[in-house]
Amino acid sequence: MLVDTKEMFKNAYDGGYAIGAFNVNNMEIIQGIIAGCAEKKSPVIIQVSAGARKYANPIYLRKLIEAAIEEHPEVPIAMHLDHGADADICRQCVDSGFTSVMIDGSHHDFEENIRLTKEVVEYAHAHGVVVEAELGKLEGVEDDVKVASGEGSYTDPDQAVEFVERTGCDSLAIAIGTSHGAFKFSGDPQLDFERLDIITKKLAGFPLVLHGASTVIPEFVEKCNQYGGNIPGAKGVPEDMISQATKSGVCKVNIDTDLRLAMTAMIRKELAENPANFDPRGYLKPARAAIQEMVMHKLDILGNVNHL
Repeated sequence: MLVDTKEMFKNAYDGGYAIGAFNVNNMEIIQGIIAGCAEKKSPVIIQVSAGARKYANPIYLRKLIEAAIEEHPEVPIAMHLDHGADADICRQCVDSGFTSVMIDGSHHDFEENIRLTKEVVEYAHAHGVVVEAELGKLEGVEDDVKVASGEGSYTDPDQAVEFVERTGCDSLAIAIGTSHGAFKFSGDPQLDFERLDIITKKLAGFPLVLHGASTVIPEFVEKCNQYGGNIPGAKGVPEDMISQATKSGVCKVNIDTDLRLAMTAMIRKELAENPANFDPRGYLKPARAAIQEMVMHKLDILGNVNHL
């Protein structure tokens, strides 16, 4: 069933777990995600980035998500815009049936971020759609979102309170040390849990969001490299840190890189071991299965199992 995130987040906050928000680009990824969530009995957020919209066409992606809803009506699914760059794209998604949109004004100054977010909130709420906003800057690259190393900034707890009060947003993506992409840390991974705890106390009961939270599981990095890839030194957020965050007010955890790694590793493996195969079904079927297994593993880490 198609839903917004209000009840999802309330249940997650009260239960000390988080909803997985998985980025999609094609049919096999969507099929793998929904199959994993159905198996684990988990509500899910399927999200579409600007890059996905450019690659697959928004109409195709929306119809594929609608197919997932039809196939598994028992699974609550929120259709979410990830990193909406401006008010126009948010309005387009609201008008086309999305139940949740993110307006990312984090690259603006504080006052402009508030103005832009409030504009989107007013339009979205008038149409029954919830809004995620962002305060603080995550480093790294995700599609059109690019923040160089050293140019990120952590979320200020006092500003977070003012931001939520003045914009009326429904959830807030915060920066506590995660980053976009496969190369999140050059040294030992560190997240600012003290900052997270302060924000959680100041915004009691309010759902927080963690972007850039893929764990970049070494097994899949190694498999990619084993079969011709070139991604040495990739490092993500340790799974125990993700689990800890879900118990401290984080109700939504974004996952994209891990899905890409699982799918690409399996495709590389299949093509290397079966070079005579030129049927896409021959390598996309195991890639889809790898997506499902990855999603099920992530749901265990998030504690989002048997919550239908």
